[in-house]
Amino acid sequence: MNPATDRARAAARAYRPALGPGVLISPPLLRGPRTVYLLKHPVSGAAFEVGPKEHFLISRLDGTRTLDDLAPAYAERFGRRLAEEHWNRLLGLLGTRSLLAGAPDPPPATPAPARTGGLWSGTRLLVADADATTARLHRVLRPLLHRAVQLPLLAAVLVTVVALALNAGELLDGTARLIREPAALVAVALFLWFSITLHELAHGIAAQHYGGRVTEIGLRWRLPAAMLYCTVDNYLFIPGLRARLVIAGAGAHLNMVLLLPFALWWSLLPHGDPTRALLAGLLLLGAVQGLSNLVPLPPLDGYRMLGHLLGTARLAPETRTYLALRRSDAGAAAAYPRRARRLYTAYAAGFAVLVLLAAAGTCTAAYLLLTG
Repeated sequence: MNPATDRARAAARAYRPALGPGVLISPPLLRGPRTVYLLKHPVSGAAFEVGPKEHFLISRLDGTRTLDDLAPAYAERFGRRLAEEHWNRLLGLLGTRSLLAGAPDPPPATPAPARTGGLWSGTRLLVADADATTARLHRVLRPLLHRAVQLPLLAAVLVTVVALALNAGELLDGTARLIREPAALVAVALFLWFSITLHELAHGIAAQHYGGRVTEIGLRWRLPAAMLYCTVDNYLFIPGLRARLVIAGAGAHLNMVLLLPFALWWSLLPHGDPTRALLAGLLLLGAVQGLSNLVPLPPLDGYRMLGHLLGTARLAPETRTYLALRRSDAGAAAAYPRRARRLYTAYAAGFAVLVLLAAAGTCTAAYLLLTG
């Protein structure tokens, strides 16, 4: 080996790399048979996956450790020596993606077009800087996000849900009456649309509260329907399971909170009052709108919450892939870790049960409304 090669190897072994400032690393996620971690550049927004071994090293790149410092811990953790080639390949990968300190930042992500689609379907951005807009909203609403406010509201929502369930018959009768009142039905429809709009903003404000970033606020339409959307860019990288669950569930929580004044009004009116019947219809439709978002089926918020709880990525697609392997390649399916096999099998069974229950509930409610 020539002296130049020796000097290069010595320099590589003495190098103390540090991860660039602001680089985001997700918690471990089960994806198919593998556990992966997501890395994301704070400027370009580019993200990619690494395995547990790479994450073990990347999470320790603080500018104080060399290859020789990390090798013993790596060998103890994985039962094998950290090869110099593996170390150099990892640093090369991080360097080419501008994830090491001192590397030039890549160009920022290309902003989304202001409008896509056409007259009948498409999207349109409503604000130039969605993150700044939600930050301003968060500053105004922050006192309302304190536990002293939210915990009583959550308790009130739970009490309301129980009360509505105990009066399901009256709610169905009220909905049937509401359907026969065009003016009242239009007013309820507008309220529910307004509730959906605030639902989306609630995700963005909750993300701001926990350090997330909102990249888009816009309008998505497929005529005759149109609704606001709010895209949270980096919620997967927010530390803390509770924070990710709150962000995912914030919209449904707000939907139910908006029903509380109407539920109180409904409870104070005597039976037989025409207004009570119309309010019962509003409460049923609003509760279905809010609570259905918690069902763990894609693309609903409950699906995201379940993914956070289980520590999975792309739960539904990976479940389909696993089931297909069980039919076509039993050996490949058997190679999945036990936890993955159990999780994907259980989600497939739960998915089928939920779809059947949803279909049965919809048919039953339609029958009762039409025959009531």
